[in-house]
Amino acid sequence: MGEAYIVAAGRTAGGRRGGRVSGVHPADLAGKVLDELVVRAGADPARIEDVIMGCVSQFGQQSGNIGRNAVMASSLPESVPATSVDRQCGSSQQALSFAAATVMSGQMDMVIAAGVESMSRVPMGAAAKLAHEANLGSPNSPKIKARYNGHQFSQFVGAEMIAKKYNLSKDELDAFGFESHRRAIAATNGGAFKDEIIAVEVVLPDGSTELHTIDEGIRFDASLEGIRAVKLLQEEGRLTAATSSQICDGASGVLVVNERGLKELGVKPLARIHAMTVIGEDPVIMLEAPINATRRVLDRAGMKLDDIDLFEVNEAFASVPAAWLQQLGADPAKLNVNGGAIALGHPLGASGTKLMSTLIYALKARGKKWGLQTMCEGGGLANATIIEIL
Repeated sequence: MGEAYIVAAGRTAGGRRGGRVSGVHPADLAGKVLDELVVRAGADPARIEDVIMGCVSQFGQQSGNIGRNAVMASSLPESVPATSVDRQCGSSQQALSFAAATVMSGQMDMVIAAGVESMSRVPMGAAAKLAHEANLGSPNSPKIKARYNGHQFSQFVGAEMIAKKYNLSKDELDAFGFESHRRAIAATNGGAFKDEIIAVEVVLPDGSTELHTIDEGIRFDASLEGIRAVKLLQEEGRLTAATSSQICDGASGVLVVNERGLKELGVKPLARIHAMTVIGEDPVIMLEAPINATRRVLDRAGMKLDDIDLFEVNEAFASVPAAWLQQLGADPAKLNVNGGAIALGHPLGASGTKLMSTLIYALKARGKKWGLQTMCEGGGLANATIIEIL
């Protein structure tokens, strides 16, 4: 079996719902990432053999194979094929796994794994809402309803279930949310995101244009007192909007190659894919699978938790990484060192390769070697990936 190397990685700065990035069509946003990856790697665009694009809401402006539409909106030639992947929030992390497996097998030498989500233009749940209004039925078949007693599979309910199961108090979750902002503020002010962010031209309200390079969701005036004051999402719950991931517009991607591709490009790789896995668990509690996904990928790699220098665990809700820390006994100082989705935003299908880009550059900045990324996904799923910085 061959190796899979990441030779270019990057992401757009996140945009708030209805914010600076909302005026950009998602195909154009993703196309900008494809163009930049090719430039960063010094690759011939015609040599890209496939684009695998993660996207959750493949509806409206993100329908019709958003991966192919992104290629058509980019400078890549028409000869470059593309497909679109939906593994919920892990869609572009799964795109990376597919890309890595493809180049490792030798079937292709250069593949882009990417993701996009314009949550302003295609609101979360828009397709299901339209289907309900048109009386087109539910994705939950009679057999699914019977197996799970008619449960609606709510991520919000699942996040609260995790908080209760692992006895995570509201104070503890509020503190986690504040720390996400504190780290994101420090990372932004310190230039930690400079190399990973792909600038996007946006139109301002006065009609002028500007390059968008700073994550719009960060609350630079965040305080623990302010976070504690935000109302609960559910009665008698423990989570609030301030301890949940932000709705976000964004795109991200990585260029993955094997030894032949690396030799052709003549560049030093950023990282090597060391191990990867995906698991399925209870779709009712839904969001705790990263715990066992981490255990499984470490076992596959023959590694221990202490071998890993940095972790990226998506902050869908504060209860998810907090439970992960508790159950694995990981060092919180190694987790989401530049903040997470609570502060930076969670552009659904783009978050997988977004977190991977952040992990790569955070490891490089610290002179560290091993990184592990995992995230919860709808349906009780979780991907996990271990990389080695080269």
